[in-house]
Amino acid sequence: MEFTAPVVLVHGFWHGSWCWSLVAEQLASRGVASVAVDLDGHGLKSRSPRARWARPFDAAAFATEPSPVAGITASSAAASLVEQVRRIGGGRPCLVVAHSMGGAVATAAAEQAPELFAELMYVTAFAPVSGAPAAQYIGMPENAGEMVAGGLSADPASPGALRYDTGDSERRALIRETFYNDVTDEVTAEAAVSLLSADAPAGVAAEPITVTAERYGSIPHSYVVCTRDNAIRPALQRLMIREIDAISARPTTVVEMDSSHSPFLSRPAALADVIQVTHRAAHRPDRSRTARA
Repeated sequence: MEFTAPVVLVHGFWHGSWCWSLVAEQLASRGVASVAVDLDGHGLKSRSPRARWARPFDAAAFATEPSPVAGITASSAAASLVEQVRRIGGGRPCLVVAHSMGGAVATAAAEQAPELFAELMYVTAFAPVSGAPAAQYIGMPENAGEMVAGGLSADPASPGALRYDTGDSERRALIRETFYNDVTDEVTAEAAVSLLSADAPAGVAAEPITVTAERYGSIPHSYVVCTRDNAIRPALQRLMIREIDAISARPTTVVEMDSSHSPFLSRPAALADVIQVTHRAAHRPDRSRTARA
């Protein structure tokens, strides 16, 4: 039997490998092996500010306490991701699927080790290939209407992190609308908000990432546009696709989904279908792709 490397699933800010569990289940039912990883500063690699758990809760202390993950950058997180992909695929190229700010880390990783990427699939993700940091994209006109910034509990410059207080009822409702506005299962949506890390490293979003046509541009790319996304607006997603195409040797394969920022929770079967088609195509010699949602 010919070897095909597993799919590597990469989460975004505040999330962890847990957010991919429904998609991994769907992929397994289709005979596709996948591994969800935790990025530096997230999931099993996360650390919360002490003020998050202090009782009585001090909102001012929570807003100003330096983040324990403040030193993480896109480059350092990418180096860790490269080692994860290398280990998971046994040194063979994998299909890497990156969501949200995980796209910035995966972009840097693809430049560091393009030989490990059979394809890089972005799922409503940041793809900062223009030389500007991901943070600069957030304020672009194409991202008008994004709701991420309104949910933050502090200026990221103060703690060195994008900090969420998921215990605040008003912010909790806003976070749900930002990420999970089409997740109809109340239990799943509430669990997801509760599982979010407090801090996402500001250094990942602040670091400019340099990619080259010879390395990053040599691998195939695909992009799942989520048309109901309140975190990364569809117009910004399409702008980043154009920027990928300006440096890539092949046009980006684009699939549109009628989904919020989190299709891995609201439409896991449909997302698994897209990943399955892309995974098969990424390991064919002609690399042709016909993914549809």
